[in-house]
Amino acid sequence: MQQTIATPHQMGEILAAGRRRAGLTQAEAAIRIGVSQSRISTLEADSGTLTLNQLLALFGAYGLQLQAGNRDASTETPPASAPEW
Repeated sequence: MQQTIATPHQMGEILAAGRRRAGLTQAEAAIRIGVSQSRISTLEADSGTLTLNQLLALFGAYGLQLQAGNRDASTETPPASAPEW
């Protein structure tokens, strides 16, 4: 399932849902990435202070992946020489 994220609140909702799907408590998730349980709670309520390292660690712990694309990607064709990352 893909979700569009436009606000820190939406990211927090995705993190909370991902954690629950992974079968983890906030305390278990905190241990996995080396932060406190209260930090996980804060990030799920409003992830405005989420660092990239924390985001990637949480996504890894929850079995999620991060993708980026153009807003109008469905109508845009990439150039033939586009780099593959």
